[in-house]
Order: sequence, then C-alpha cells, then structure tokens
Amino acid sequence: MSAEIVLGVGASHSTLMNTHWEETLHKDRAERFRDALRAARDELAAARPDTVILVGSNHFRGFWLDLIPSFTLGVGECVASGESGTPKGPQPVDVPLAQHIAGCLVEGGRFDPAFSARLQIDHGQSHAIQYLLDGLDVDIVPLVINVFAPPLPTLARCEELGRAIREAVLAFPEDRRVAVIGSGGLSHRLPWPDWRAPHGDDEEFMVGAWLNGRESWQDYDVRRREIIRAAEASLNPGFDDEFLSLVERGRTGRITEYSTEELEKVAGNGAQEVRTWLLMAALLDHVPGRRLAYEPMPEWLTGMGVAVLDPAPTPPTADSAVSADSVERQP
Repeated sequence: MSAEIVLGVGASHSTLMNTHWEETLHKDRAERFRDALRAARDELAAARPDTVILVGSNHFRGFWLDLIPSFTLGVGECVASGESGTPKGPQPVDVPLAQHIAGCLVEGGRFDPAFSARLQIDHGQSHAIQYLLDGLDVDIVPLVINVFAPPLPTLARCEELGRAIREAVLAFPEDRRVAVIGSGGLSHRLPWPDWRAPHGDDEEFMVGAWLNGRESWQDYDVRRREIIRAAEASLNPGFDDEFLSLVERGRTGRITEYSTEELEKVAGNGAQEVRTWLLMAALLDHVPGRRLAYEPMPEWLTGMGVAVLDPAPTPPTADSAVSADSVERQP
C-alpha cells in the first residue's frame, strides 16, 4: 500500500464571482474563467483522488490578530465560515493523512506547523470547494498560509514546506490518491493595511475588525465590504503572464527570487497568495503545468488564472521533444 500524488490545480478565487456576477462588465472574461474552473474540476474528477490537500490563505475569518501562525494544518474538524455565498459548515477531513503529515513535519525537524483539531476556513479555501470540488466525494487536508498579516513566511519557506509535505504524503503507509489545490492570487491589491501601522479611519477600522472579530465578524462585515467595493483595481497582467509561464515550464520555484516586499510592489498585496500555488507546485515536484485560463478582472480586483499540473507521464513525440529542449534553454 502506498499514497500517490495524482494532480495539482492552481486557481484564483474571488467572492465577487458570487455576490456581483450580474454587475460584472467583462462577462466574456468571467465566463471563460468560470469555464476553466469547470474544466479543472473535470480533470480532478478524472484523476479520482481520495483526498485533496487544499492550500489556501487567511482573510481574517478563521484567523485573527490574536493568533496568526505562518502555517496551520487542519488535523480534525474543519468548518467553513460561509461568507459571500461560499460553502458553510463542516467539511470532511482525511484525519489519518492530516495527522500523519503533521507528525512527519515535526519529527523530520524541518517544520513545526501549527495544527488545529477544529479549524475554521474562509473563502481562501471554500471558494475552491465550491467550484473545483463540486460534486466530488473527497476528503480534504486543509492547510492555511498566512499571506495578509506581516511578517509573512518567505516564498522560499513555502516552497520548502511543499517539498516536505510531498515526502510525508509519499511515506503514508496506506493507499491514497492525493490531489493538491493551491487557491489564491494572482495580481491584485486589497484595501488592507499593514496592521502594524494603520493610517486613517478605514485602516483603523479594518485592524480593529481583525483583532476583535473572532466572535462577531458579522458585526464588521457591512463596512468591510463597502471598503473593498470602493477600492480601485490594481492588476499587473504582465506579472501574471510571467508567473503562469513559470508554472507551464515547471519553474514555479523561481518566484522565490522575489522578496515579500518586491512581490507586493510589483503585483500588489493580494499577490502574496501565489504562495499557495508555489506550495502546490512543490508538492507536485514542479512538473510542467497547463494554463487553462487567464483573465484580468478589474471588477473582481484580481488577475484570475487556472492551471493544472499532471504528473502522469505522456508518450514523447518529436514536437514535444523539440519543445522540451527549447524550454530548458530559456533563462
């Protein structure tokens, strides 16, 4: 018996898909992105996973400034907060695999992740459950990366964690077909302050919500949404294309050349979510991926991308051999 990693998916998320679809101006782009999510969902179904390692970000729904770990692994119950039309309530967790991963990481001496026996997730993961796992009978292993409350784990550290989790999964002593989803990004800027130095009433309000909202986040939600909806889009399609090209070439790890500060300057604070894609790609041993869609969506404040990484070997052809050789010579 052994576990195997059968597929990886990277996908952007936006709750504005749910709440403001009719107000979307670029419906053709929105529909192409939605169709790509469906195509990725179908590829997941065809891969027949038993479990999906679901890597997502924190949006101050399940994590608050009273406690912000860099990495948190769900090893027991998992509850989705259900904001903005995303799934709500208990989610099925592969507890044996999750606890095995946690144990391997600690015993291996390389990582000491936080873990939760009752993890609350938000749309950073439940958006993927809604669209990519729709109708699939799978358990999840949820992993939350802190991408919005600095100091953030470095990109290199996220890549290292992906490799360590890969080793743990492949050492699991039971049969499991495991897929991996990285949910987040691409370029976007949210009207969220550095919590350590807020400026103005809106930023003070946001930091107060993040600190005090654990038991009453709904009390803050109306104004919070107003602040988000009033924000101007700040996309960088050039960066997004560069990043997706790295994914396609199996070189996602090169994004670690960016510091946290450089990444925000180039692609916005929301682009810190590419850590989820990076960790997913490392779990897939950085096999080359396929871009299913990229659509800049200013109405959703985000560059929306979808890609699939399939580790299954494909028979070589003359054309693919030439293509592979040319990729290796790219800088």
